[in-house]
Amino acid sequence: MSRIGYLSASVPSRLSTAGSAVALPILAVQQMNDVSMGGALVAVSLGPSVLAAPIAGVALDRARNPGILVTASALITAAALAVAAFLGQVPLPVVVGALALAGAVSPFYMGGLSSFVADAIPDGRRAFAYDALSYNVSAVAGPALVAITVVLFPAQVALWVLAAAAIVGAVSSAVIKLPTHAAERVSVWRAVSSGLRQLLGHRPLAVVTAASTLSQLGQGGLAVAAVALSVERIGSPQDGALLVTAFAVGSLLGALWETVRPARTRPHIVMTVGFLGTGMLTVAAALDVGQLWTVIAIGLSGVFTASSAAAMLFLRSHHSPPPVRSQVFTVGAGLRVTASAAGAALAGSATGLSGAITVAGLGLVWVASAGLMVAYPTSK
Repeated sequence: MSRIGYLSASVPSRLSTAGSAVALPILAVQQMNDVSMGGALVAVSLGPSVLAAPIAGVALDRARNPGILVTASALITAAALAVAAFLGQVPLPVVVGALALAGAVSPFYMGGLSSFVADAIPDGRRAFAYDALSYNVSAVAGPALVAITVVLFPAQVALWVLAAAAIVGAVSSAVIKLPTHAAERVSVWRAVSSGLRQLLGHRPLAVVTAASTLSQLGQGGLAVAAVALSVERIGSPQDGALLVTAFAVGSLLGALWETVRPARTRPHIVMTVGFLGTGMLTVAAALDVGQLWTVIAIGLSGVFTASSAAAMLFLRSHHSPPPVRSQVFTVGAGLRVTASAAGAALAGSATGLSGAITVAGLGLVWVASAGLMVAYPTSK
């Protein structure tokens, strides 16, 4: 498995998830004139991952051909997004059920794939910089595809494009060869318990998990808050995609720099500084001093997320023994995705207050995440 092979398998599926967090709120506004419904749909599409993550991790740790599981999850995601495109035309429970199923399988290509990246790239810091790059390329391309598409077509078309991307990810995942972790075949409950003990009982890993999970409340709510801020200031939801894209572009630039010059400062310090920088700039973006300022501040806040994400992934791998590595990654990612879902739901419910207040509140969540990192044991 090469760097290019890893990126070709991970980016398209992750792109579809990143884009849907923007497309669903816009579709909800267009079809139902309800941005809070968009937040609820994003939450439904992300929330189930934390429940499915332990089983997904065990399956990947034991699988002789993990790529098959990743391929199947991407195909299910594609089908769910295609169904969601018919919001307002098919019964709402059908859309909700399809998105919930997509959320349940997302741990395979989100955290699950991350547990194999070090097998493709020997330098651990650089390996997880590439994984952070995968997430950030996805975060740029997903919202960008949505932003371009909704200018020319209804939001339904954007969801079909995202479904097509997930299919590309499925095909690529079927081609690459993921190595096996050769985990011991004990009972599922024993395997899950072992992974959870490592994740929650090992203090350095527990601190990293708690801080990175909390930070996702802020990131998960950003798309919904950006749409609300756009409606509040210019009377249209379309610029919400522009703000999310600016954040993603900043993240991408930071990730590209990380692949060239990985940070060599102690990883927990990199995480702390990254969370603090993102949070303070997000709060600054809420100031009503012009659309250009908002776009620039949001973009700069994204730059800090790449280094903190790469450091978090490195620490997650460093503190995870191979037999439970996929499980630690999938559960960690599942917690982050579920926090993103909660952030989307909270942002949707808070938009009645003010889009600007919601954006500032999300920034303070990142600042709080930096505060949690103070508990990381410096001797580790």
